[in-house]
Amino acid sequence: MRAEDGCLLRIFAGEGDKHGGRPLYEWIVAQAREQHLSGATVYRGLMGFGAHTRVIHTFKIERLAEDLPIVIEVVDTRDKLNGFLTFLEQHIGSDLLATLQPIEIRLLQGRTE
Repeated sequence: MRAEDGCLLRIFAGEGDKHGGRPLYEWIVAQAREQHLSGATVYRGLMGFGAHTRVIHTFKIERLAEDLPIVIEVVDTRDKLNGFLTFLEQHIGSDLLATLQPIEIRLLQGRTE
């Protein structure tokens, strides 16, 4: 197992955010793949709020999923993720919160039998 320095990008959005009629999180993950970034995962939150909202969005049984919070995580090098952030700023029409965190990347390779 070898370790490499990497970076974790987290993008915070809402489930209802769109880009070209498509869910924004789907578009972001598709763009990350097109740019050959190492990996991306989307998480759906149970509760949250953003800088531009006065309402806490939450999951309740009586109203299934109204614009729940979404976190998109993307892993790669800091340089590639900074380039990806610049690309996103040029192509999205809404404000998003993003964080970058240094990480150690390890690739676990299974045994072949």
